Amino acid sequence: MLAALAVPAALIAAVVVLAPHWPGGDDTSASAAARPRPAAAPSTKPSRSPEPARSPAPARSPAPSVKPKPSPTRIPASGPGTFTAARADTSSSGQYAYRVEVEDGSGVDPDEAAARIAGILAAPRGWGEGGKRSFHRVASGPAGLVVRIATAATTDRICGKGGMNTHGEVNCRLYEKVMVNLKRWQTGSPEFDGPLNDYRALIINHEVGHWLGHGHETCPGKGRPAPAMMQQIYGLKGCVANAWPYDEKGTYLGGPSVP
Repeated sequence: MLAALAVPAALIAAVVVLAPHWPGGDDTSASAAARPRPAAAPSTKPSRSPEPARSPAPARSPAPSVKPKPSPTRIPASGPGTFTAARADTSSSGQYAYRVEVEDGSGVDPDEAAARIAGILAAPRGWGEGGKRSFHRVASGPAGLVVRIATAATTDRICGKGGMNTHGEVNCRLYEKVMVNLKRWQTGSPEFDGPLNDYRALIINHEVGHWLGHGHETCPGKGRPAPAMMQQIYGLKGCVANAWPYDEKGTYLGGPSVP
């Protein structure tokens, strides 16, 4: 995706820059034959995700042409580049501390966005994998993962520091920061056949998947669920749109790795 997914992917995620990834669950992957498992520890390498990163010398892909879904409200294309953090979730605890930040003037409430993201991270089909991995939200202090929702201009500027061109359309993952393009968060992707909240899940799962060390994957077969680490923004290649890394039985929904 849902790149830790940008132009819509299903158009809607160390010191080495990864290849960019587009929104909508568009990132890297593992082998289809062997059931890929999430890395034991989060990756420190930057991963590109325009809803889809990574390789010492990232290869650039042309930005897909996207026709955003109409939005009922005006979405600012740029902002001040300052962020407000969501409040900490004192009711939860977990292995990984993360923070949610929203760019000022974006029109998105940080606490509401954080609640959605918390639900995605804790979902049985998400990277929590039924309790095997857990996350807890902090408002300040050390956080190994920072999810930022930012305007297109701010996303481009921050992702550009890692050598990624998000074209004003997609998301990326740079080191510990997952940059979510405001346009994708608010309008989804015309390539993703599903509700907006599912597309948001794809964005987070795709980018966080990069953060956990996963690369891009492709369709494992016609009619099967598209991997969350697939750049669905470029087309489903016969697969069915899907926002989650696991199915209801806890089986990883992967596909062949993309070099």
